Amino acid sequence: MQIMLESNTTAERPTFTTHLECSQTGEHYDADQMQGLSDAGKPLLVRYDLKALSQILSKEDLLSRACDLWRYREFLPVRNSANIVSLGEIMTSLIPLHRSILGIGSTQVRVKDEGRLPTGSFKARGLALAVSMAKELGITRAAIPTNGNAGAALAAYCSNAGIEAFVFCPDDTPEINVREIALQGAKVWRVNGLINDCGKIVGGEHSADGLVRHLNLEGTL
Repeated sequence: MQIMLESNTTAERPTFTTHLECSQTGEHYDADQMQGLSDAGKPLLVRYDLKALSQILSKEDLLSRACDLWRYREFLPVRNSANIVSLGEIMTSLIPLHRSILGIGSTQVRVKDEGRLPTGSFKARGLALAVSMAKELGITRAAIPTNGNAGAALAAYCSNAGIEAFVFCPDDTPEINVREIALQGAKVWRVNGLINDCGKIVGGEHSADGLVRHLNLEGTL
């Protein structure tokens, strides 16, 4: 008899996010409001009430759920199922490298094949969560500096969520990556510089004048 598992992306489950915390100073920030870096200029970490979580969730509960990223909802910050933006973030394989281990004397070398994720790289996991949180917080535009994979993931998930995406790539980004991003629906610019220059444009530290050119590649390959 086939057992139908409840979808992890539609089931309403309790969440345990308590606050955001500066990774340097420990200062607390509201987790349900849009935040950037902390006042110290450092990334914010999501904090959870792990004691309360442990009292309502067991390993058996997790094993009974479908195998994807969203089976771990209680460990993630998205509160409402309606805001989940998913393209099918499956569990990916750990592949043993039988021939490679001969030269290093180990039997435990494995590679995780994240190429099976929706946009072909591990970036899909982070961007699925980031865009879901953007949707939850009412964000309608998103931008990212990228050498390729992160931009493709942002473009794909933003397209699914109805969020406008802007992607800035270094000028030497491979053409296939740039076109992939554009085909996913993002507005793409090539930047005359490195990825840190792209980041400065996204962060508002650089004027884009003279550094970028917009690529009208939508619908081309």
